[in-house]
Amino acid sequence: MQVKNETTPRPEVAQAFFAEAHHGPMVMVNLLKFKDKATYPDGRDPDLSGRDAYNRYGAAVVACLEAVGGRVIYSGPVTGIMLGEVDELWDAVALAYYPSPQAMLQMVALPEYQAIEIHRYAGLAGQLNIRTRPAS
Repeated sequence: MQVKNETTPRPEVAQAFFAEAHHGPMVMVNLLKFKDKATYPDGRDPDLSGRDAYNRYGAAVVACLEAVGGRVIYSGPVTGIMLGEVDELWDAVALAYYPSPQAMLQMVALPEYQAIEIHRYAGLAGQLNIRTRPAS
């Protein structure tokens, strides 16, 4: 199995993701890999860790999720693996509930979200996003 972390979905992948027939609630599993040092386009905070930059985003994204009816279910560090094998573990995992894929689109369009996204890119080396459907 090949694993490729990314920071932005490819357009064709995003289009297929949001075109999928299920338009109900979803839980997004976020497997996160941080940069050693944050990299802001304007050069600010050169000694800040990638994890700390991403934590700025994580603290602020809660309000954006809530604005579209979503919520953080869980967020925490990855501390080990018991089953399976990967070349390198992710640094953290976060589970986010959205009432629909359209709510996710609404969230990323919010000016408040766009203002905090700089911290996500500054701290994130890559991630996997896995959509799941909550049990009925």
